[in-house]
Amino acid sequence: MTHIIILEIGIAVLLVALVGLLANRLRFSVIPFFIVIGMLLGNEKCPTFITYALSQINNPSLTADFNAMWSFFTFAESKPFIEFMGRLGVLFLLFYLGLEFSVGRLVKSGKSIVTGGTLYVLINFFSGLFIGWLMDLPFKELMVLCGLMTSSSTAIVAKVLTDLKRTANAETEVIMGMIMFDDLFIAMHISFLSGLILTGGTSFIAVAGTSFLALGFILTFLIFGRKLIPSIDKLLQDKSSELFILIIFSLLFVIAGFSETIHVAEAIGALMAGLVFADSKYIKKIEAMVLPYKDFFGAMFFFSFGLSIDIYTLGGAVGWAALAAIVTVIGNVASGYFAARFSKLKPRTSLDIGFTLSARGEFSIIMANIGKAGGLLPVIQSFVVVYVLTLSIISPLLTKESRNIWNGLFGKNTTPSKPQKTLSDLEASVIEKN
Repeated sequence: MTHIIILEIGIAVLLVALVGLLANRLRFSVIPFFIVIGMLLGNEKCPTFITYALSQINNPSLTADFNAMWSFFTFAESKPFIEFMGRLGVLFLLFYLGLEFSVGRLVKSGKSIVTGGTLYVLINFFSGLFIGWLMDLPFKELMVLCGLMTSSSTAIVAKVLTDLKRTANAETEVIMGMIMFDDLFIAMHISFLSGLILTGGTSFIAVAGTSFLALGFILTFLIFGRKLIPSIDKLLQDKSSELFILIIFSLLFVIAGFSETIHVAEAIGALMAGLVFADSKYIKKIEAMVLPYKDFFGAMFFFSFGLSIDIYTLGGAVGWAALAAIVTVIGNVASGYFAARFSKLKPRTSLDIGFTLSARGEFSIIMANIGKAGGLLPVIQSFVVVYVLTLSIISPLLTKESRNIWNGLFGKNTTPSKPQKTLSDLEASVIEKN
């Protein structure tokens, strides 16, 4: 029935667009909506409430017609293609993230990154160790859990700061620095997980060798990336839009594919490619061309992840994921308190920092997928679904109400308003201070 593949993909894209419109209308992050719609529709069985309703109607003809229609929403024929689109979504998400930072920016803003970022990573990583110890997980599953509990969602954080018009606030500079450090740590951790899980190595030497190879791959791009910029700019000079994007995409896929062949996650290759291109004089043109692909394939990545989840297997992970979400929020508020103190900000900003950074999303899912590819315990997949859904919904709500929560706990404290800045202005100011 290959003739219905295009129809199924069209239905999938339409559903993703509809739930995206709903999310914007409700002013929520779109990520949990994309995941949930995939979870509801990706299973061969209808949701329980639909099955119950059909049984109450007791109309065999209606039931047969509905089951025939439901087959289009299981995406049986198109699921492999949708999964490949999701894989492309990972590459574009990480590539665009690299474009936002650049090698030069990472080097210049090192001081502000390390200060709050180290504390943030340590608190969250040890939170993962604590939850994993309670769950009595094996070492590989434990390392995946620590990674997915440490990785904040850059996409959600940026959206929340923009929607709440807080990009001009002093604490947002701290948040951006901590996010940059966290992203670098996660890049290293994903490389470690690739060596630990995907290569099948069992000895310490084998895992360490693969991990150091990944580290060398990353450092090569960080050190020599800027030296390639003149050659890249010369290659891109005076090219038509068609050739321009073909050159960019060919280099992206070659770098990501090469990293996969040396057992470094292809997502890290895409991130490194973005870091290199970020110092190009054509950065604005590259970003403008890549952005639509990032948005489209990124949405399909979250939808594809939802399709891979059996909603009826989540029950055993709900309690652990809820506990982990609580621990994450508490740990992030603690890291926010110390970050605010080190940066000489007002104590009330600790809630702003902590609640904002509690969002989890794309990186947590990427690491859970590494665990799935490595044949780890299914509980990791179930855990990450509930964990990501919970924090991607709760974190923006807590961030929105952070001032009211602080005022309710410690009393009202008025501050004068500041002129609005963009995220680009904010990142530039972080660099200038260092």
